[in-house]
Amino acid sequence: MTDRLRLWGKRTFDRIRNEKLKHNLLQAIPFWVASLLTGLVAVLYTRLFALAERGTAYIIHWHLWLFFLVTPACFLTAWWLVRQFAPYARGSGIPQVMASIELATPKYNDKVGRLLSLRVLFIKILSSLIMAFGGGVIGREGPTIQVAGSIFRKVNEWLPKWWPKISKRNMIMTGAAAGLAAAFNTPLGGIVFAVEELTRTHISYFKTALFTAVIIAGLTAQALLGPYLYLGYPDMNGLSGAIFFGVVLVAIPAGLAGAGMAKIMLKVFAWKAGFKFTRQHVFFVLGCALVLAATAFFIDERVLGSGKELMTRSLFTASKYNRWYVPLLRFGGPLVSFTTGASGGVFAPALSAGASVGATISGWLHLSAANTNLLVLSGMVGFLTGVTRTPFTSAILVLEMTDRHNVIFHLMLAGMVASLVAMIIDRHSFYDHLKYQYLREIVGEEDRELTERHEHEEPEEE
Repeated sequence: MTDRLRLWGKRTFDRIRNEKLKHNLLQAIPFWVASLLTGLVAVLYTRLFALAERGTAYIIHWHLWLFFLVTPACFLTAWWLVRQFAPYARGSGIPQVMASIELATPKYNDKVGRLLSLRVLFIKILSSLIMAFGGGVIGREGPTIQVAGSIFRKVNEWLPKWWPKISKRNMIMTGAAAGLAAAFNTPLGGIVFAVEELTRTHISYFKTALFTAVIIAGLTAQALLGPYLYLGYPDMNGLSGAIFFGVVLVAIPAGLAGAGMAKIMLKVFAWKAGFKFTRQHVFFVLGCALVLAATAFFIDERVLGSGKELMTRSLFTASKYNRWYVPLLRFGGPLVSFTTGASGGVFAPALSAGASVGATISGWLHLSAANTNLLVLSGMVGFLTGVTRTPFTSAILVLEMTDRHNVIFHLMLAGMVASLVAMIIDRHSFYDHLKYQYLREIVGEEDRELTERHEHEEPEEE
């Protein structure tokens, strides 16, 4: 009798265990499939964006005056595509993902499709490519996050009814992290971004899905693009013991500039909200395009594009230092590109603007190559933190882009200082403001508590 009970108990335990394993496997498969698709789309997007930027470079070296024709045509086309086919494909994409996470509840789940869908994915990529070809000061990294969120959401929708239920919120958050990891080839950055920027849910609830999604998306991108670094290996030998003071000196203006740029963009968006006629938007987009083209033609063509070339030149060539006005150009370029309402992110432009701040201050101080490289990286962390208020994500991203782990404390210091000084400009991040703007547009008066929550929220303690 005892042996029969023991045998029955063993069979029951094995059956329960197998059911649990089956359930866990079925829940994991959608994350794996979506991660693989994200990696493939991110690679295709990366290559197309590089081709668009090469087209810009070709025009620069051929006839710079052509931008007076190309830039207005591209800006108008990119803006029209978004306005006509997918209004929520405009801008970066990160605030849309953040808003989707807020709306991923039974009450508002049907509204998430306006922010994350295959239509949004297609228009997002197409509009940003056109902007990039026209010299727009935008990046592909923020858009990749919205693209990834759309892929993960769509895979979740395709699951049959008998499939084990998966949290829509966790699916979107995991997709965003995978998108960032694939865009920058920075797996740790993707994980930290999910924790620091996106989630208010304890990570233990979806940590396995998050880690595997980041790994699969990143490995897929690496398999096709190679184990590349976004920037490379800058020289960090022989750093001065007192360089911490230089890091702080760069982080303060970089953080203030990042927060200031974001604040001005928000003011422009508020002003544009009063436009009643389509022609007003058309004139605004044309004005932005002509300002950018005129700046490139009459002052410096370095105002054009995402700015990656500026970063690599400051880090890897003898031409490390900038003229005093270059940070102003890199500050103004995103203003006239991002506010058009077309697609395009601010991650890469923010990094290049911060790099120009670090390179300019290094030139004033006549620092060595290694110390200059560190201040360039510190400026990148500082400016991005001023925009996003995610100091750890910014530091980890720049660290993984350059594989220079010996300066991790310098970069974290830059991020923390920039985050503190940015509070002088605004208590909340650029993405937080835009997130609640999207929530107000979609939910309206249905949920005043949801749409007005940030007015009463205090920022988290640093």
